[in-house]
Order: sequence, then structure tokens, then C-alpha cells
Amino acid sequence: MPYPTDRERDRPWVIRTYAGHSSAEKSNALYRRNLAKGQTGLSVAFDLPTQTGYDPDDELAKGEVGKVGVPVSHIGDMRTLFDGIPIAEANTSMTINAPAMWLLALYVAVAEEQGADRATLAGTTQNDIIKEYLSRGTYVFPPAPSLRLITDMVAWSVTEIPKWNPINICSYHLQEAGATPAQELAYALSTAIAVLDSVRDSGQVPPERFGDVVGRISFFVNAGLRFVEEMCKLRALARMWDRITLERYGVENPKQRRMRYGVQVNSLGLTEAQPENNVQRIVLEMLAVTLSKDARARAIQLPAWNEALGLPRPWDQQWALRMQQVLAYETDLLEYEDIFEGSVVIEAKVTELVEAAQAEIDRVQEMGGAVAAVENGYMKGELVTALAERRRRIESGDDVVVGVNRFQTTEPSPLQGDAAAIETVDPATEAAAVAAIREWRAARDQSAVDEALRRLQDAAKTDENLMQVSVDCAKAGVTTGEWAGALRAVFGEFRAPTGVSAAVAGGEAAVEIAEVRERVRATGEELGTRLRMLVGKPGLDGHSNGAEQVAVRARDVGFEVVYQGIRLTPAQIVAAAVQEGVHVVGLSILSGSHLEVVPAVVDGLRAQGADDVPVIVGGIIPAEDAKALKEKGVAAVFTPKDYQLTEMMDEIVTLVREVHGLG
Repeated sequence: MPYPTDRERDRPWVIRTYAGHSSAEKSNALYRRNLAKGQTGLSVAFDLPTQTGYDPDDELAKGEVGKVGVPVSHIGDMRTLFDGIPIAEANTSMTINAPAMWLLALYVAVAEEQGADRATLAGTTQNDIIKEYLSRGTYVFPPAPSLRLITDMVAWSVTEIPKWNPINICSYHLQEAGATPAQELAYALSTAIAVLDSVRDSGQVPPERFGDVVGRISFFVNAGLRFVEEMCKLRALARMWDRITLERYGVENPKQRRMRYGVQVNSLGLTEAQPENNVQRIVLEMLAVTLSKDARARAIQLPAWNEALGLPRPWDQQWALRMQQVLAYETDLLEYEDIFEGSVVIEAKVTELVEAAQAEIDRVQEMGGAVAAVENGYMKGELVTALAERRRRIESGDDVVVGVNRFQTTEPSPLQGDAAAIETVDPATEAAAVAAIREWRAARDQSAVDEALRRLQDAAKTDENLMQVSVDCAKAGVTTGEWAGALRAVFGEFRAPTGVSAAVAGGEAAVEIAEVRERVRATGEELGTRLRMLVGKPGLDGHSNGAEQVAVRARDVGFEVVYQGIRLTPAQIVAAAVQEGVHVVGLSILSGSHLEVVPAVVDGLRAQGADDVPVIVGGIIPAEDAKALKEKGVAAVFTPKDYQLTEMMDEIVTLVREVHGLG
């Protein structure tokens, strides 16, 4: 899909939907249908085992295979995923971070099998590891080796696949983690500075070609419902990017300095209550990234109206696709130059955002840059605090959310008439994936695999660029888990700061928190010990924002909180609960694996004699699944509609009192 030039009426942005689930076969069929409906680019969603470098038969992958994306474990899966789709003609976005080098290696290997010239490949790998430590949680390695993998990818791509964007600097997930517009700008640009400094300092790219590096850096942004402010934020981002690349890196070519970004509008703001309202939310948010020609998105993917309920169906994704097409083809939006040029109001807001963001960038740079601000927990603590303040405004009613904290009366929705209102993944999918990868391993040339992995590890111990050896691994039949495992052995793993202890949280009215705090204190006194809650994230779901807010509020009302972060097995959660002597276990799951991992925690506690520890669950959980969980021993289920955290804490205290016979 060629981008518009400055000499013609704007062509539409690349139109995508974020898609992939169950298996490579089913996702391939979905991609073909979407392309036939007028989609002009592909956006691949990978499942959590793939995103975190595990094969489907790994213990940590249990319950997660094919749930939030497609499992891609080796070159055979990548072949199937793009069967009948000419990679040389595609514009493919891949949401992959820690193993981005590996998935790109698989993609390049399959493209070459199709007869494509590397130099023709167009698309984007997300590959922003900084925001993974701050928000999504699908990191694997510590910050320094993670930055090395990104650096190698960028340097290799400039010469080998010059039309590819090797990294998407993601402010999107920062907003979902609580960032204000100024923080969103500052932390995204701080990440870009860290990446560009690393590529420059690696010596892998000659100084005269550094403009090519800058020209292939893209951004992935978020747009919320305050769409005037969001549009100003994007104009500010374009202005700051132009200045940084000129002044810090000396890039003279204005085309190379042009800020290029793709967008998915805000999923965090989609509501489970009255989900039909999400349609107009999505359309309004799309306007923020399209109205201003000087800061217009180059690619857009929209969530579906029912993503707060579960996995959207193909029809729901088609609806999101048609929203883009109506705006692009039926309106006159693309016929004008920038319609905000000269606006005093817009200029004042842009200037305000630039100044606030620059001040925050300066603070991060004084600490040593984005990597240092991740390692010392500064940026994570700031985001947790900002999200706590946003929740306070919603809980108090200062910020109105239609259908949630105001205008709550509703008629029955014809869109939600049966259990088929969302897509579900067949439980047999995981078993099939486990069997398939074992067959793959049995059929390949193991000596070639061993040699490729040995070569990868040897290279990882030096400063050699790891991209080509990863392509060689792909061609040898190495699996995703083996590639990541080989690098884990060299680089180690990382557990990012949670930001909970550093957060300064508000809440609902002080009197309400005080009342619950008194109940917590009194209950603890009756039991002879301070009440303790374990907040756990089982499985591979790294979206920890909700868990962190629950932990902060539990601490505010007087619980002693045990929160060890993300990516824990049920056995680890049970062991921690027993060792710490907690009175309640709260599990947060957004990936759809609740029916597999939650009962494992309940059964584990019973096996350890901890029957008096109620288990509560929060996340995107359909009503029928909530019923099933309660039948298996879960004490309570909370979903996004339960937004009053202090009320939730009060209910938890009641559960603890009941289980201990305190009335």
C-alpha cells in the first residue's frame, strides 16, 4: 500500500484489523477474508506463549495457546499463516516484542521461500521493549540485552530490508497504563532516544546512513475520547520528533524526520456495561488521528465494539473495518490541507503539551535515560500513580463514563442475545498445538537444529549482530521456545518493578476508605493478625494495570499486600499464599485462560490445607464462565463493570469474615 505524496489528494491510510487466534490455519483464513473485504494491510496478533518465547507444550503456556492471538512456533507455522498471501506484496504489522527478532527471522525465511527479494518486504515489528516493562509485561530478557536485540534488528534492517520499520515506539500502552498526554509523549520519545543512541553508538551503521535509520522509526499511538487534546498531542509529537532528530542526530532530510505512526484507538475506555456505546467511542477516537493532515496516522486498526466482553467475531471486526472505510471513502476528509493550521486554540494546547513533555524528558535523561528509569522504577511508579488518579476521578464521578457511572439505565441489547456474542477458542486448540509441535521436533534434522542454536548462543556472547543467525535458526527448524531459551541461558530473565510500592494513590471519598480501613483493622484484630491479601497474575498475561490498582487500593484500606508481579504458575501462587499466610487470594486474568489456571490455584490451596483462603478473580470473564468458576470454588468474580474499588475491598473483607465465622 503506497503512502500518499505531497502532490496529490491524500490516499487513505493503511487500513488494518488486529487479528489472529486459535491456529495458523484459522488465522490465515481470517486474513484472506479480511483482505477480500478491502483491508489493505495485515496486523498479526500472536498468542502469549509466542510473545513471551515459549512453545505450546511449556508448563507456562497451559491455558494460553491461541487465546489472544495465533501461536507461531516455527517456520512451518509461519508458512501456514501466509499461505496464499504473497509476502512481497503485503504490508504486515506484527505485534511482537521480546522475540521480535525471531518472528522477523521466520517472516524473512518464508518470504525467501516464496521467492521474494528481502529488499521488497514492507511492514513493521512492534519491538518496543521499554513499554513492556511499564505496561504490557511480555518482556523476557533484562533491559540491556533486550536493547541489544533491538539495536541489531534496526542495524540489519537498514541494509537488508530497507522498507521495513524494525521498531514501533509505543505510546499506546503507556496511555492504557495511566499516562497523561505529557507522560505519553515524554516516555515514548525517551524510548526512541534510547534506541537511536544505542544504534548510533553500536557503530553498525555508518554516520552518513543514520538518516535512513531515523526514517524507518515509526510510532504506535493511542487516542482516547478527549479527541481535541489527543489530536493536539499528535501534533506535539510530530513537532518534537522533528526537533529531536534534527538537533540531536543531525538529520537534515525533512522526509526522514517526518513522524510516521500507526494507531489503535483506546481499548481501555471500552466498557462492558452498555457495550454498544463503544461504537461511537471508537469513531470519535478515530477522528483524533485523522482530522489533522499534518499529524495524520499512516495506518489504523480499530478495536471491535465487544472487546471488553471477549474475543470479537469476524463480523465484529468487519464492523470496525467498515468504520474506517466510511470515513476514508464517503467523507471529504482527505480533500483538504490541514484544517487546524493557524488555530490559536490548537497552537496553545500543542505548545503546552510540548513544554510539559520536554520537562519530563529532561528528568528521565538526568537519570541516565529510559533504561535507567525502568530499572529504578521511576516511570512505572509515575504511571501507576497517574492511573490511580484516573480511577479516582471515575469512582467519584468527576469523569463521566456513560453507562458505567452515569446514565446506567438500559434496554436489553439485541447485540448480546446469546453466548455466541463473542468468539470462543475451542479447548482442543491447545492439545492440537502441543501434538503438532512434538511432531515438528520429531521430523526435523536435529543435528542442524543443535548446530544453529549453538551458533546463536556463541554469537550472543559476543557483539555480533544476531539477526542473520536467527534467520539461519528459522531455516533449520528451531522453535520459538528454543530460540528464546537459548538466549535466556545467555542473557538471563528479568522481573520488572511493579510500581505499586512507589505509587501515591487517591481514591473515593476519604470517609469511605476510612470505613473499610476500620473493618480491615477490626477483622485483623479479631483474627489476631493483620489481614493479608495476595494479588496474583497467573499464566502469561502481562497486562498488570488492573492488578496494580487492586493492590494499591488494598494497601490503602489497610491490607498487607503480597504482589510479586506477572507471569506466575498456579503452583507458585499457591506456594506464596501458604508461605505468607494470606487471608485471601485475588487473581487477575485478561487473556481468557481463567477456566484453566484459576481452578488450578483453588485446587492447589485445598491440597495444601488452605481451604479457608477464599479465591477471588477479576478480568474479562463472560457470565457463563463466572458461573463455572464459582461452581469450582471461586468465592467472587469481578469484571470491568465493578469499577468501585473500595466497594470491592469491602466485599473482600466480608468474604474473609464469613470464612472465619466472624459474621
